[in-house]
Amino acid sequence: MYIVLTYDVAQERVAKVCRYLRRYLHWVQNSVFEGEITEGRYAELLAGLRKIIRSDYDSIYIFHWPAAHLVQKTSLGQERGHTDWLIE
Repeated sequence: MYIVLTYDVAQERVAKVCRYLRRYLHWVQNSVFEGEITEGRYAELLAGLRKIIRSDYDSIYIFHWPAAHLVQKTSLGQERGHTDWLIE
């Protein structure tokens, strides 16, 4: 599956969440990651995030599609992450 993940966490957890997400996805913008991921790795990703965040304060949104070729992406301005591998 293909996912786009955004997060808004307390400042003291930002670096830890970012480092953790880099193991699974590609960083594209502040607090935004995206990429292809298997069902197993997705479950692993969620389990790890649940251990890092405080669910009473932090928030994570995950948008997912069956495959990357089903995603249409338009960007304006400077692109922060290398995404030309994403959509041709």
